[in-house]
Amino acid sequence: MKNFPNAFIIMLGAITLAWGLTFIIPQGTFERITDPETGISRVVDDSYRLIETDSVSVMDFLLAIPNGLIGRADLIVLILLIGGCFYVIEKTGALAQGLGKIVSLVSGREAVALVVVTAMFTAAGATIGMQEEVIGMMPVLILFSRALGYNTFVAIGVSYGATVLGSAFSPMNPFAVLIAQKEAELPLLSGSGFRLVVLLIAFIIYTAYLLRYANKNRIEKIALDTHNHKMDKGSFLILSLLVATFGLVTFGLLQWDWDINHLSACFFFLGLTAGLLGKMGINKTGETYIEGFREMIFAGVIMGLAYSITLILQKGMVIDSIIQGLFGPLENLPSGISGVSMLLAHAVLHLPVPSYSGQAIMTMPILVPLSDLIGLSRQVCVLAYQYGAVLMDMVVPTNGALMAVIALGGVSYDKWLGFVWKPILILIGIGIVAILVAAYTGF
Repeated sequence: MKNFPNAFIIMLGAITLAWGLTFIIPQGTFERITDPETGISRVVDDSYRLIETDSVSVMDFLLAIPNGLIGRADLIVLILLIGGCFYVIEKTGALAQGLGKIVSLVSGREAVALVVVTAMFTAAGATIGMQEEVIGMMPVLILFSRALGYNTFVAIGVSYGATVLGSAFSPMNPFAVLIAQKEAELPLLSGSGFRLVVLLIAFIIYTAYLLRYANKNRIEKIALDTHNHKMDKGSFLILSLLVATFGLVTFGLLQWDWDINHLSACFFFLGLTAGLLGKMGINKTGETYIEGFREMIFAGVIMGLAYSITLILQKGMVIDSIIQGLFGPLENLPSGISGVSMLLAHAVLHLPVPSYSGQAIMTMPILVPLSDLIGLSRQVCVLAYQYGAVLMDMVVPTNGALMAVIALGGVSYDKWLGFVWKPILILIGIGIVAILVAAYTGF
């Protein structure tokens, strides 16, 4: 579609739409209590009530823009530092040499490379909920994909798309499954066997779809500029540190309760070290890092604008009304149909609430008593949240990571939808079948 709005205009339009909805949707709220140990705010069951409060003013609307950027400062910093780090590594020539080596090894076996890369990003999504971290890697991933003869859609699908797949079907995603199970008062990591089976099925079908698409839409291979075809010791050391850094941050997130700032610090150190090992010198390393920031700044802004939507809906006191409207009618449905309806309701709710961890905290205290009432197990309630909310990160324009990734790939949102609608419907279908099986087998 010609002249389709770019990511920046889409985000501004979504913010304006959210503002308009605050004048249409009734204002309401649930009563909440704060856990003194964790500081997490929880919803009190059956506490929804309509309220009257001031509407969101024009100034509130305008302030949501800078406040959104401020509220996502940690993620914006992560994007800048990871993006700058990869930019420095790229300029040392190490990345091109490493990718060139891989391309030469998989020559004639590009499909194997696609499967391996998809598996790696799926695992990253399943274990640490990786998504935003992909943003800084996109320029490199696109180069790698084109060197294999695959287009930008494939590059995004095997990386960002795979992380969403892993995050959604994961048995252990700390920002989705573990939070939801905690809110549902279930043993952490319980039901992992069933979730692993569904994850494996989803991975196989999704990867098969990507392979079919990639082979039908091959492009002419674009050779990488490897500087020197033979990898030198400095490049080998830089790439070894890159792998070690990924291992360190994964372990830190899982075992040491690291947060986003820890990731930012590690990649910042890696970027500076890579520049020095690449014989750039202090000044050149700093200048190159700054150039990397410039490449990533738009992606960071998109992340902040996405959060502005949530801020406006919170200010207008309508998010709880949306939750009540979506989930309230489910108590009148049979348990299996209710589980599927929960999934679909979560998918819709993820448009105004693009944080899936926040969505778990907001909805699970409401849905757990409802599940008990209609005879639906709490595990199925968590499954409906996982598959409904997290999968939508591949689609909803309010998700800053998605919009940043496709912006860096030079892909308009309408073209992305044209590519992703089939695999997302397939994955949602898998989720629906899994919920029905779980609901009627006593999972």
